[in-house]
Amino acid sequence: MALQNRVTPEGKIIANPARGGWMGNRGILHDDNKQLQQARWRHKAWIICKLNFKGRHRDVMAPNHYTELFFLDEATALAAGHRPCAECRRAAFNAYRDAIDGKALRAPQIDAQLHSARLDPSKRQKIIWEEWFDLPDGCFVRHEGQVCVIWKGALHPYSPCGYGPALPRPTSGLTAVLTPGPSLTALRNGYVPQVAL
Repeated sequence: MALQNRVTPEGKIIANPARGGWMGNRGILHDDNKQLQQARWRHKAWIICKLNFKGRHRDVMAPNHYTELFFLDEATALAAGHRPCAECRRAAFNAYRDAIDGKALRAPQIDAQLHSARLDPSKRQKIIWEEWFDLPDGCFVRHEGQVCVIWKGALHPYSPCGYGPALPRPTSGLTAVLTPGPSLTALRNGYVPQVAL
């Protein structure tokens, strides 16, 4: 049976057997039986980590250790409100940080910005409305009932196992954007996430 540790672009944590390309962390969210509890985060530092780093090995959802979360790709993790890890992904963290505003922000400052941008007052994913023409590759939108990533001029419908066939990208009007403001800024300023296409 699949563990409930797969994160969607909408920030939901679901059970799905697909492993994903990246791991993440929001703190200890599970019990001793590897079951998610009510909390969906324990701190503001939601990070995106490599699956392999310095030969470290972890038992997934071990008691009293953070809950390993998994994402299809980096664009999914950014949409869910995560940012590159400053330890295992230092170069990506630096590029992301520089693309936010060009200043030498520290990780806690970025985490505070992301935390206020990713959740609405009811603690659900905050949606922002943007013009189609101004959206960068790598951001996620909700379009005609589907969650899609924008990539190379097209929309690609998301599923935990991969993306569906490309759909035409509208050129005008507003759309609901899932990727939080700081990450959207990073994408606009040249941060290029890994996308499983």
